[in-house]
Amino acid sequence: MIRSGGRERIVLVTAGSMAEAQRVARSVVLKQLAACVNVVHSPVESVYQWKGRVERAREYLMIMKTTSARLEALEREVSRLHHYKVPEFVVLRIAGGSKKYLEWIRESTVAK
Repeated sequence: MIRSGGRERIVLVTAGSMAEAQRVARSVVLKQLAACVNVVHSPVESVYQWKGRVERAREYLMIMKTTSARLEALEREVSRLHHYKVPEFVVLRIAGGSKKYLEWIRESTVAK
């Protein structure tokens, strides 16, 4: 049964290397800040402005599943582990999904 999302969120984060993405993913799941992190193994090409210049970089995308209650702690952990001065941290509401999957996200991110 599909139900509307409520507190569940998707967070997009990019990293400069696969090793960094894997380190961040493992830490946030171990600390129950995210229920799951998908690390996209194919690099994405990012084009962005930084300090007045257009830059280009190969990055690795992480797709994190969490809840609104864990966002602040998740952002702190991403910032702590990330080597970028301004890491990407984009939060998307989940409009709906499988009832069991959304429950699993909530159960997997209970604060210790």
